[in-house]
Amino acid sequence: MAVTIQQVIGTLMEPAGHLQKTVDTLKWGNPDAEVKGIAVAFMPTHLVIKQAIAMGANLLITHEGEFFSHHDQKDSLENNSVYIEKRRLIEESGIAIFRLHDYIHRYRPDGITAGLIQALGWSSFVEEHQPAATILAIPSMTGREIAGYIKEKLGISYVRAAGDLSITCTRIGLLAGYRGGGALAIPLFEKENLDMIIAGEGPEWETPEYVRDAVYQGKQKALIMIGHAESEESGMKALAEWIKTIYSDLPVSYVPEKPIFQVI
Repeated sequence: MAVTIQQVIGTLMEPAGHLQKTVDTLKWGNPDAEVKGIAVAFMPTHLVIKQAIAMGANLLITHEGEFFSHHDQKDSLENNSVYIEKRRLIEESGIAIFRLHDYIHRYRPDGITAGLIQALGWSSFVEEHQPAATILAIPSMTGREIAGYIKEKLGISYVRAAGDLSITCTRIGLLAGYRGGGALAIPLFEKENLDMIIAGEGPEWETPEYVRDAVYQGKQKALIMIGHAESEESGMKALAEWIKTIYSDLPVSYVPEKPIFQVI
């Protein structure tokens, strides 16, 4: 039985219910078109789109937007050569692109965070899922041991850390994506009596500076920034596996991309 793009979108939205305001829309493609294959990715880079097309997918589900703006602001790009070439690829291929950002973050628990926790092997250590953070009580590890553990489990070459990595940590706050800013992370340290926060990214002059001052005052605190993509890719990989269980007759693949930053 044929499955349309709109049917797949409805399935992805269902766990969160209807959102009045969202960036999650079908960016390209006909919602009534039959789905031949599904590709899932964190970021729809030019390479990822080409790989999805080569796989025979005509629906690409991505977490972030295709044109370098959270709110799809493209006015300044109309004459930009990179934008023009990428748009041409999408238009000529006919691939449909659906962005799944707000809805998956509103799954209960948050689908992106849940995927990260699963990848880290910490599902049994969850103490509480909050809307934008998860509190974990892990077996005792030093901050430095946790950094090495994260790199091994996620297959990444580096993380960034602040604070005292020699401390023993058991209470962890996990904040995937762009949630490492001071407004969210700093109150969590106090309210939840956390030893460490692990986040994707955030302004460097907020939470890292708070942790620096805390350590200077003799408080045992640490912070690890994994990277935005590195903290959210696992959630999209888990999504691809979930989609496979629902649409078992369709080819579904996760399309990875290389880390964007190099340490030199």
